[in-house]
Amino acid sequence: MNQTQLPIIDVSPLRSGTGGAEAAAEIGRACRDLGFFYASGHGISADTLAALDAASRRFFALPEARKMEIAMARGGRAWRGYFPVGGELTSGAPDRKQGLYFGEELGADDVRVQAGLPLHGANLFPEHVPELKPAVLRFMDEAAQAAHAIMEGVALSLGLDAQYFRRTYTAQPTLLFRVFEYPAGDDASWGVGEHTDYGLLTLLAQDEHGGLQVRTPQGWIEAPPVPGALVCNIGDMLDRLTGGLYKSTPHRVRNVSGKSRLSFPFFFDPGWDSEIVPLPEHAHAGDDSSERWDRANVHAWSGTYGDYLLSKVSKVFPDLARDV
Repeated sequence: MNQTQLPIIDVSPLRSGTGGAEAAAEIGRACRDLGFFYASGHGISADTLAALDAASRRFFALPEARKMEIAMARGGRAWRGYFPVGGELTSGAPDRKQGLYFGEELGADDVRVQAGLPLHGANLFPEHVPELKPAVLRFMDEAAQAAHAIMEGVALSLGLDAQYFRRTYTAQPTLLFRVFEYPAGDDASWGVGEHTDYGLLTLLAQDEHGGLQVRTPQGWIEAPPVPGALVCNIGDMLDRLTGGLYKSTPHRVRNVSGKSRLSFPFFFDPGWDSEIVPLPEHAHAGDDSSERWDRANVHAWSGTYGDYLLSKVSKVFPDLARDV
């Protein structure tokens, strides 16, 4: 595989159920070699993406006081809403971006909300950009369908039946969605520092300005936008499940375009109470902490995905974490 650029994989056969063996094999190669790939044929419509982009730009153009009407502090345990530039940390350093946190839209009668689970609840949407709510919810619905299909390809690539992940971990997945705006200027600052994602699979839509970088065995490479394709990458839980065969790969963002950059990462993760147990044939992973950005050994960890997620996001928003 050419490791100076990410492979582009047509995942439409996995969505249509017309035989995804070739797509699954390509996904497997990408997960072993890079942990990243582009997915075309993902099923998220161009209209959905255009509506989301336009509504997001309208929101970020609002005065700061308007944006702070849905500040994350108002989201309580659900951790939903807006944070300003510098309000999110990576490895203890402020990121140069502002953003919106969303998740699965849950009512007060949902058993997870009634149980007081962190990161579960209702989203906060801005009164002054009413079109943002339908755009976000439609994107999340289409992205979840795409993620289920791609995870079928991941399962097949591991020699498992196509429904393995849906049956064991994602019947009721943890769904998290972010809208990030990286302001123009200050080319020396990281929009987001080096990190890996926490769950199973991330689907990323990004605008035309680029800035995403991926660490490969040969060094850092650019992952520019490809028209009609999403960037896909695997997270720490798939790394753990496969004993490191499929690596959660570090990545980072620096906006050098001179223009405002938008990105839309959708995180498709195990159910909150899922116990993450390595697949039997991959249960003897070594300690790779010396190679990881955070010096943590994901293979030595055990527990539920909710426990793992909380331990990570509490470092991103330490002030909010004190209230959980």
